[in-house]
Amino acid sequence: MNSLFDKNNNVAILVAGIIAIVVGVGVARFAFTSLLPFMLEDFLSLTNAGIMASFNFAGYLSGAIFSIFIKDINTKVKYFRIGMVLSIITTLVLATTTNETLWIASRVIAGFGSAMVLIVGGALVMVKLNFEDKTKAMGIHFSGIGFAILISELISQYILKDGSWADAWLALAIFAFIISFYSVYILSFDKEIKQEAIKHKLSKSVFTPYVILLILAYFTEGVGFVVQGTFLPDIINSLKGLDGYGSIGWLMVGIAGIPSSIVFMRLAHNYGSVNIIILAMALQIVGILIPVLSTNIYLNLLSGALYGSTFIALVALFMHLGGRLAGNNPVVLMGSMTAAYGVGQVGAPLYSVALIEYFGDYNSTLYLTAFIVFVGILLLVYAKKIENKR
Repeated sequence: MNSLFDKNNNVAILVAGIIAIVVGVGVARFAFTSLLPFMLEDFLSLTNAGIMASFNFAGYLSGAIFSIFIKDINTKVKYFRIGMVLSIITTLVLATTTNETLWIASRVIAGFGSAMVLIVGGALVMVKLNFEDKTKAMGIHFSGIGFAILISELISQYILKDGSWADAWLALAIFAFIISFYSVYILSFDKEIKQEAIKHKLSKSVFTPYVILLILAYFTEGVGFVVQGTFLPDIINSLKGLDGYGSIGWLMVGIAGIPSSIVFMRLAHNYGSVNIIILAMALQIVGILIPVLSTNIYLNLLSGALYGSTFIALVALFMHLGGRLAGNNPVVLMGSMTAAYGVGQVGAPLYSVALIEYFGDYNSTLYLTAFIVFVGILLLVYAKKIENKR
């Protein structure tokens, strides 16, 4: 048991990383999706929900780009802690107010906090882990996103049995506050670490046509991630005969997400990253289109499972591939990829809301999103052609 409180124990480091993701991504980001149907019934308009999702991703994008420039490991520890605090405070704002301006501001700040926890926290986990090959370990770390969705959803649903969505937010904030101490303790260093920062010249040569196509494909995945990531429970609830099943659909997202990055990273190792990215994006398209084509409960739960298993794996796959291609310049390429994904994330909720308001249902939004992800697949197929000719 003592080893779980040893800052240099690999298991403790991975557990602390997953707990951090539960706070920064589960509570501060995805609980909004699971509680959205209840807030829509009460006071929130769908348009404002879409705007809040977009602002949340804008906050995340700014944090992601900011995190690229934090070189010093001691500064990383500081910003990781700031991210944890922001994740908890912004959740409290949702629990205690219904002022939509405050909510929008809190979603932006929560987005920034999530980036500090996921990206800077992920970097701390990477530095602290003592493994020869850290790829598998990072697959385990990313499984935290599935746990984050599952745990925040279970807490929300438990509180909603007798309480309101505001009570659920409060419970999530208290839960996040309690568990955050462990992550903050483990993901730190006993003394200031003096690191000689190796300076690599910023090289444009990394941006080959192949890499540019990858970045554009990752932009389409940013779009593919958002629509279900924001509206999935409400999409399922809006289908004939499926009202109330949205929360089960969202549970499926979490359950399917837990093993996904580990499984897909293994497949990528055996069959090539780009091939497996194409497979995952094709499965995601099937998941996006199911609610348009069927009101069958099992198929729509499968839609949630396909979404959960692909979106987490795709982040891990693209980032791993980017890191490999970047060589000595991971920061520049990771930053460009994250920015492209982020632009997709910020734009998608806005066109979604416009189409939903205009047509009165989710169908046109889902068709357009599936089409954009399909364009991403075409870009990757073309990228493979270029690469094979070299």
